Amino acid sequence: MTRSSTTVGVLVGDGAPMLEVAVAPRVFGIDQTGRGGPRFDVRVAGEHPHPLGTTAGISIGTPHPLAALDEAGLLIVPGWRPPTGAPVGADVLDLLRTAHRDGATVVGLCLGAFVLAEAGLLDGRRATTHWHYLAAFADRFPAVEVVDDALYVDEGTIVTSAGSAAGLDACLHLLRRDHGPDAANAAARALVVAPQRAGGQAQFVERPVPQFHTGDAITDAMRHAVEHLSDPALDVAALAATAHLSRRTFDRRFRETTGCSALQWLLHQRVLRAQHILSTTDLDIDSVARASGFTDGMTMRPHFRRIVGVAPQSYRTSFRTT
Repeated sequence: MTRSSTTVGVLVGDGAPMLEVAVAPRVFGIDQTGRGGPRFDVRVAGEHPHPLGTTAGISIGTPHPLAALDEAGLLIVPGWRPPTGAPVGADVLDLLRTAHRDGATVVGLCLGAFVLAEAGLLDGRRATTHWHYLAAFADRFPAVEVVDDALYVDEGTIVTSAGSAAGLDACLHLLRRDHGPDAANAAARALVVAPQRAGGQAQFVERPVPQFHTGDAITDAMRHAVEHLSDPALDVAALAATAHLSRRTFDRRFRETTGCSALQWLLHQRVLRAQHILSTTDLDIDSVARASGFTDGMTMRPHFRRIVGVAPQSYRTSFRTT
């Protein structure tokens, strides 16, 4: 079967979110021939020929049968129903496997990544999905290398994205990658969005203040840390002393309790504190850093960017509250 690079197939599942379903047809439905760009043949098909339900309670019909996607050089599975829902049909999985074998680029937006993984296309590859389902995704598909801090992951002929609006980022990326920056920029202008967002989904993940239980040396030390984050002298050695444990024993027990090192955890807590201060105050960056336990803004910035995915000032611009 000959596949065309300008034929885009969109495979919609019953119970998918409306936003994710609409993203790919909207991005690739923009006629760019007036500026010498591509014009795509967008074909939307449902997993079955009957009206499809959506999370908005609106039923939709799709204009094409599954067979119409056999010519797609780009095949996109937008957000699917939750993984606890009805299983993916064998015909859908076969369609995806055949498309990939024929050289098509296969894309899973948001929970569409679960469908690609179910087809076996993500085994041994890096992939992401909505942050809320990352743990379930990793548990269900242990052969997949799960990326938890990206808006989208490009593995060549396989692309996956994080939730909702990250699907828009992924589609613009595909335009940029396969048809050049002018195509992506033209689509972004038509949609009135940035052609390329900075950072990853880590900046959107809810990180609640940890809850602690008394009576355990490690959790008591964690509580002490949260209560004294602004103290620059607070480090792992100080936490070990608070727990009345040797540094080696403390490090071992901390990792057993939390799954990460004490230093990683402490840095994450300080960055979390900085996120809160940035979004709720007008303090300058150096003051935010000191209030979070860093010596100054220069010291804080690389840790903040690594954990959150954007610079502190960019985070404030996006998440400032009144």
